[in-house]
Amino acid sequence: MRALQLFGDRDLRLTDIEPPPPPAAGEVQIRTRAIALNYLDVWGFRGMAFARRKMPQVAGVEASGEVVAVGEGVSRFQAGDKVVMYGAETCGHCKACREGRDNLCENVAGILGFHVDGFARELINRPERLVIKVPDNVSFDDAACAPIGFGTVQHMLFDNAKLEPGETILVHAGGSGIGTAAIKMAKDIGCYVYTTVGDDAKGERAKALGADMVINYRTERFEGVVRKATRRKGVDVVFEHVGVDTWNGSLLCLKRGGRLVTCGSTSGISTTLNLMQLFQQQYRITGSFGCSMGNIVQSLDKMARGMNPVIDSVFELPDFLKGLERLEGRQAFGKVIVRF
Repeated sequence: MRALQLFGDRDLRLTDIEPPPPPAAGEVQIRTRAIALNYLDVWGFRGMAFARRKMPQVAGVEASGEVVAVGEGVSRFQAGDKVVMYGAETCGHCKACREGRDNLCENVAGILGFHVDGFARELINRPERLVIKVPDNVSFDDAACAPIGFGTVQHMLFDNAKLEPGETILVHAGGSGIGTAAIKMAKDIGCYVYTTVGDDAKGERAKALGADMVINYRTERFEGVVRKATRRKGVDVVFEHVGVDTWNGSLLCLKRGGRLVTCGSTSGISTTLNLMQLFQQQYRITGSFGCSMGNIVQSLDKMARGMNPVIDSVFELPDFLKGLERLEGRQAFGKVIVRF
């Protein structure tokens, strides 16, 4: 069967590998229909975490598919069901897993497509407990964006930042996959959204999504614009996933008692922090990683009622490198999909 395998730094190939055996007891066999590209794919492509990997490794951290067979004892799925799969090898037994906080699993064995073989293959067997049914009116392309693109944002905004209707929020990188989702989810509950983008064309598209104020960070200092617009009061929440380049400016954008939630560090992993500013302004800073199974269900429910992810482009499998290049080159507005 066809698969995308990473053989080394920037060496990703379309190959033929052996198909999986029939699903074992408690397993579901799934035919992959679409994968959604993420920066985890880009980082893997660039050679991160090679020390933890057994090469070659199947790529793909986020996908949708169709059930083709079920193993003994499987009761929630049948052939033909449209599904998405949870992207981490969680244990299912620790306290966090039992409580539905899957992304805090104490015994996680890795992220599929980054530490262990991922979803970019025609067939894959997964434990029933890590498979989620997709509503009938959600397409494979849209569903492929649920486990990370939507799920991560759902977890950040509502579990961690506790975003409430009518609040103000600054969404960084409003043209990214999670940035576009954050704009949509915040506007859905009536928030006032500031967002940063890298060019004016993306700014116009962000406005079309509902962003109330768009800031081109290449021509303006976003913190100055936000502070002026809020009369130096600041915003309730900052949705941060850029890292060093925006960190301290993001803190300046927060109102007293404001919340910053972060899930990324694409511009660097180390920064400085003014501790006096932190405690005097009573900021609440929360790290957020991935999402729970419940967040994916919530994301699919939002898609089912019409909140579709922003899809920049769709590529067929032989053209996968074009999709990766579009994401890596920061050309995409929204998600990039590769169809199997």
